[in-house]
Amino acid sequence: MTDVAILRFLRKAGLIGADDMPAMTPLTGGVSSDIWKVEAATGTICVKQALAQLKTEKVWHAPVERNAFEADWIRTAAEIAPKAVARLLAEDRQAGMFAMEYLAPADYPVWKEQLRDGMASPASAEAVGKTLGRIHAATAGDTNIARRFATDDIFMPIRIEPYLLRTAEAHPDLADRLTALADITARTRKVLVHGDVSPKNILVGPDGPVFLDAECAWYGDPAFDLAFCLNHLLLKCIWTPSSTDDFLACFTSLKDAYLARVDWEPIQDLEQRTAALLPGLLLARIDGASPVEYITREADQNRVRRAARTGLLHQPQTLQEFCSLYRKEIQE
Repeated sequence: MTDVAILRFLRKAGLIGADDMPAMTPLTGGVSSDIWKVEAATGTICVKQALAQLKTEKVWHAPVERNAFEADWIRTAAEIAPKAVARLLAEDRQAGMFAMEYLAPADYPVWKEQLRDGMASPASAEAVGKTLGRIHAATAGDTNIARRFATDDIFMPIRIEPYLLRTAEAHPDLADRLTALADITARTRKVLVHGDVSPKNILVGPDGPVFLDAECAWYGDPAFDLAFCLNHLLLKCIWTPSSTDDFLACFTSLKDAYLARVDWEPIQDLEQRTAALLPGLLLARIDGASPVEYITREADQNRVRRAARTGLLHQPQTLQEFCSLYRKEIQE
């Protein structure tokens, strides 16, 4: 995305004047899009465009059409939980970009950064679980939303393949199990899934969490969103071990708040799918296409591998059971 393309888009959308030359700063941190902070006369704007090749060490391609589905996810979520998304300002589907309001870090800190610093608030985790559950519940069984977000062609190459199937290649003895998890996830269609519910994509706002980066939006299995987010809370125990108890308390708070919102299927069924998927996603963040950047010591990686492999082999039935298993494995 060039400065010229951004200016053309913003002028066409009426967000800047024909002669305006606002200051533009590229924002870092993500691997899947170019994101710019634009200081317009009317206020600060965030412009985003999806990349065809992600900025990862391993080659990873993804359809750029996901930018349009992200914008549609924002619109849909705004109707359900308006405080949980940034306001969408303009979109150019042909150019593959959109503009949204910029939320200042002073008022909307990134949850990942708080967790890194050991600021693990169960109240924040509970709010994430409640809001995610609210969005899932409101979209469950909605045939119109299901048709709009029939994005298997995007979700498979950007989520199922790099996380589960690439990990299966790295662990041949677990390939059947990981492939089965991929198949179950791919064929389960119940709610509007965000697809990247990670602390790096959640802002802790004054009115609750704000969810960003819904490029992977898909009408599918709610277990993916829940497991994806809980996975990050487990990984933080390795990053900031002094806060392990707090991270696991957040795990429980988020899980309980979310499950309390489940009314579209038996809670036990959803929890079992999530508990089965979670160790697969855990192993994926070590040996899949997108390993977490903050677990680099081999000893730490092996602790995560051990916990994940144990979970995949023994298949816990509840999330709390796997949480306890994880605590035991990483402390040995």
